[in-house]
Amino acid sequence: MVGVRLLVGTRKGAFVLTSDERRRDWQVEGPHFAGWEVYHLKGSPADPDRIWASQSGGWFGQVVQRSVDGGRSWAPVGNDFSYEGDAGTHQDLDGTPKPWAFTRVWHLEPSLTDPETVYAGVEDAALFKSTDGGTSWGELSGLRTHGSGPEWQPGAGGLCLHTLLLHPTDEQRIFAAISAAGAFRTDDGGGSWIPINKGLLSGEIPQQEAEVGHCVHKLAMHPSRPDTLFMQKHWDVMRTDDAGGSWREISGDLPTDFGFAIDVHAHEPETVYVVPITSDYLHVAHEGRLRVYRSRSGGGEWEPLTKGLPQEHCYVNVLRDAMAVDRLDQCGIYFGTTGGQVYCSPDAGDSWEPIVRDLPAVLSVEVQTLP
Repeated sequence: MVGVRLLVGTRKGAFVLTSDERRRDWQVEGPHFAGWEVYHLKGSPADPDRIWASQSGGWFGQVVQRSVDGGRSWAPVGNDFSYEGDAGTHQDLDGTPKPWAFTRVWHLEPSLTDPETVYAGVEDAALFKSTDGGTSWGELSGLRTHGSGPEWQPGAGGLCLHTLLLHPTDEQRIFAAISAAGAFRTDDGGGSWIPINKGLLSGEIPQQEAEVGHCVHKLAMHPSRPDTLFMQKHWDVMRTDDAGGSWREISGDLPTDFGFAIDVHAHEPETVYVVPITSDYLHVAHEGRLRVYRSRSGGGEWEPLTKGLPQEHCYVNVLRDAMAVDRLDQCGIYFGTTGGQVYCSPDAGDSWEPIVRDLPAVLSVEVQTLP
């Protein structure tokens, strides 16, 4: 069956939603891991039946789960996320030194080619890799031990490595984003890293050209143009065309340039989607109207997409991992809200329908395009 499988992580469990290519009728399964926070689910590009889930709870800590049958059943895998060597310190919110300590897995990124390999971005910000299907994890410590590491400070949500982008043809190149340290790139598979924050402006930093300390909310890439990245920052929507060598603002005529989610159309690398949020102290839809904005020119000029979305008295948020696109011929766009709604647009954003309502607050939305 040609269709899609939507993977939804929430505050109280995970849900798996499936539909055919029309994306009108949906089968909803779940909750899996009921009562647990599920920060992220991600399917393997190399094996459509393999899915990874990050399950977290105050009582029992962190568990990584794996499904090998498309989400029908799950089993825990290895859970040893130990920092390499003497962990040292980073800065706390008040600037005092604080020891590195593992809290949770924020983001799971499976290899594009090997179903046994998966990366994990964690809090406190570090990158781990497993090459044996999640049985064991080893830190790629070159990132955390970068010379700027002792200067890193947490954002409001914690010191989290929340975004990983794997280069589609060069397995040695990986992009990472950390709140609130900034964006980084490795060209040697994770051994060494460089900050890629030139052109980012953050008013809280005394020097605008600071190498680190920028609050990056999300990165997005189209695989046909891996040197072009789009960024939703704490303030500003940004773009680079030289793999992070320099950034320029593309917020243009957005009503507000604060937000969390950003993604790119599957077949149009210059078509970008964001969800503007009121401000950094009021994380709700701007003016009480839930609007996705689309730029067909790679930023600068934006159009509101509202058909089927609530346009009054709507005060939900859309979190950084809660937007995704499928790869069907007519590209579908999906997002989930903190109010528990998951929306689908089967026509690239022109119109929207709720797939489900009244789930727990949605933390992440990922999609698998099924053969």
